[in-house]
Amino acid sequence: MAHVLVTGAADGLGSMSAQLLVEQGHKVVLHARNESRAEAALRRVPGAETAIVGDLATLGGMHEAARRANALGRFDAVIHNAGVGYTKPKPVVTEDGLEQHFAVNVLAPYVLTGLMTRPDRLVYVGSGLHRGGRADLTDSQGGSRPWSGIQAYSDSKLQVTALALHVARMWPDVRSNALEPGWVATKMGGPGAPDDLSLAPVTQVWLAVSDDPAANVTGGYFYHQQPADLHPAARDAAYGTEIAALCADSSGITLTR
Repeated sequence: MAHVLVTGAADGLGSMSAQLLVEQGHKVVLHARNESRAEAALRRVPGAETAIVGDLATLGGMHEAARRANALGRFDAVIHNAGVGYTKPKPVVTEDGLEQHFAVNVLAPYVLTGLMTRPDRLVYVGSGLHRGGRADLTDSQGGSRPWSGIQAYSDSKLQVTALALHVARMWPDVRSNALEPGWVATKMGGPGAPDDLSLAPVTQVWLAVSDDPAANVTGGYFYHQQPADLHPAARDAAYGTEIAALCADSSGITLTR
């Protein structure tokens, strides 16, 4: 039985992943951005151990989520699932002055990775749209570029994928991997999404808890439990180091070996 934290577990793929873990007999902690969503998460996933709260759009919320997670003991695996989608009609700036996609999709996983007691496995949920991401970080908050929600989302998913592989290089004793769940009919994906929703949570759960040798790897990127193609920058060690430095500058937290 593994002890697993799933961020963004109030609905969608996070809730589905958590439910699958519970059905497999694991000890599962849910995460949501506020108390009401945490209560909803627990109703959707009966059998979960508990739910923690922390608004991952804010640095204070990131710290709060990490503090509450650490109070529950060391986790065997963390699934970084929480994310902001691509339908934003205009940029959203958080109270910390950060573009929301960067804050939730990239910085929050970085901060939790840095502050939580180190687990055996880290799973970062990316997207096939990362292949359209821009590796240029000179305008990481998007202030001087024409706004595109889908571009901001794609950029952030490239960055978090690169972060997953950077962590794998830094911490060889931790299995750190990323994946794309497919374009599925969740609230984020929309009702017309063509991929199989039932398969969407399987790979993150497999990477988090499976004894399958194919899942016991690090520095991988997967789609439906198979290695998948990556944007070239995602495997670039220099780019991964840039992402980590950007996150360190934005949060004041440095990942240490």
